[in-house]
Amino acid sequence: MKITDVLRAEHAVFHHLFDHIEAVLPRTRTVAEVKSLATLVTTLLAPHTKTEDDLFMDPLEHCFDQIGQQETFHDEHELIDAELAKVQKARTLKAARALLLGAVTAGRQHFDKEERIVFPLAERILKAKTLSELGETWLRRREVAVK
Repeated sequence: MKITDVLRAEHAVFHHLFDHIEAVLPRTRTVAEVKSLATLVTTLLAPHTKTEDDLFMDPLEHCFDQIGQQETFHDEHELIDAELAKVQKARTLKAARALLLGAVTAGRQHFDKEERIVFPLAERILKAKTLSELGETWLRRREVAVK
């Protein structure tokens, strides 16, 4: 399986999680509930971000330089992480909800950009064998994490 297929599949899972959060967020009654949802997103997003940074973005770094986007993708990861961290510091339900919704929105926008720009770029620039090897590396990492 190509790394781009893996990352697209993970994005699909996140979109479902984001849908759920958007549906339940208005019904949350406590800051702790919102913080729990943010912790879930943070915990699931961390290995996805690490995979993108370690296995996927590095081989394409030179391309991002050429299209003026080198800092953008890294900055977006940091922005999403920062918004999720702010949820943990929120003191009011209204603030916690707004921050989590902002993180979800930023996540959706970032995934959209990757799906429209980065994945097609990778599939044009990198060889199919390289994409498959990166997918295999992802699988090995997941097997170690599960054990």
